Amino acid sequence: MYLHGSSRINDKGHLEIGGCDTVELAKQYGTPLYVLDERYIRERMKALKQAAAQSGLSMQVAYASKALSTLAICRIVDEEGLFLDVVSGGELFTAEQAGFPSKRIYFHGNNKSIDELEMALSMGIRLFVVDNFIEMELLETLAREKKQIVSVLLRITPGVEAHTHAYIQTGQEDSKFGFALTSGLAHQAARQAHRSPYLQLEGYHCHIGSQIFELEAFSVAIEKMAHFAYQLWNEESIPCKLFNVGGGFGIRYREDDYPPTPEAFVQTIAANIKHSFARFPEYPEVWLEPGRYLVGEAGTTLYTIGTIKEIPGIRTYVSVDGGMTDNPRPALYQAEYDAILANRASESKEQLVSIAGKCCESGDMLIWDISLPTVKTGDLLAVGSTGAYNYSMASNYNRLRRPAMVLVSDGKAELIVERESYEDLISHDRIPKRLKKRQSVELC
Repeated sequence: MYLHGSSRINDKGHLEIGGCDTVELAKQYGTPLYVLDERYIRERMKALKQAAAQSGLSMQVAYASKALSTLAICRIVDEEGLFLDVVSGGELFTAEQAGFPSKRIYFHGNNKSIDELEMALSMGIRLFVVDNFIEMELLETLAREKKQIVSVLLRITPGVEAHTHAYIQTGQEDSKFGFALTSGLAHQAARQAHRSPYLQLEGYHCHIGSQIFELEAFSVAIEKMAHFAYQLWNEESIPCKLFNVGGGFGIRYREDDYPPTPEAFVQTIAANIKHSFARFPEYPEVWLEPGRYLVGEAGTTLYTIGTIKEIPGIRTYVSVDGGMTDNPRPALYQAEYDAILANRASESKEQLVSIAGKCCESGDMLIWDISLPTVKTGDLLAVGSTGAYNYSMASNYNRLRRPAMVLVSDGKAELIVERESYEDLISHDRIPKRLKKRQSVELC
């Protein structure tokens, strides 16, 4: 496994993260356990902000909180001076409870409810990224009732297909997100928003997918978006003050992944903005909205190895005490991960195994075919790059409890999400009165 951030192998041969021995973390907090390297998260944020500041453009970095939304993460994002992108009332509520400044929050999503829109309006967030005509009409109606003028961006699908898994492509024409560019719906939406006395159209948003390594896709998307924006400005005086190029920056999941650096992402975007928007009186303010890129590699999940099943000549299954409930990505879109034995990290790799989860699904496999030291029941497995879309997509399938999460830095570990209890699992269950508790019937 590639060692990210502050991760290292200590003198005991144990994996250490943020100065904390993962074997000791597992003893104290149990497994499965999400471990987050705080310093690495802050370093990624600072690196992107610095690259943005050196771009020659007015450029802001936002954190896409759908990657990982907790009170502590919102506090870190605030301290580092980033904007916050939310996609639900739950993420918005989390940000509010963390004390995140509302003027640095904006709201995404393809099906925002009236309650969510009202909640965001009452908080006075920075703007809404409008995804469709129904949302635009709802937002305009609410703004009229409240006598507010609401700032908006329009989410545009530019017809660019990034080279990634089909489930995380979002910029192609056939997408549930945004106003399609080639069909003319994007032009119609811009005119409608611009004419509204209650909506302030500030510009456009474009997100072409996730886990992108090939920078050419950004270049093509920016060129198309600039042409679209120039048409509206030149022919109908509709300005483009703000352009959000989305996120989707790829990270390293496996040894053979080589994602671009923060500087490469920003330099490519900035160069294309300068070229494609050169006909405008001035460049728009540019927003970036990475999520996975800021927290993904900072996360490691610890598991305890349980049963080991060898099928001679076929495969050896090694089962852990978690699986698709704490990391559904391999089952959802065949995501690949690397791992090491955290308690025997310096030993040579001698055995080819596959890592299975404990859910009652054949598809609950975390890693196919990985080389490890000869595995024993009770070993501690560490799976890297699990900071994004693991906790945020976790479930209680099979009534498994969602794991705890700790933030580690400078040799200290602090709990930021408690492990669910069995009582938590049934806390929202209710029994109708007609289902009376009855005496058990003994069977002879």
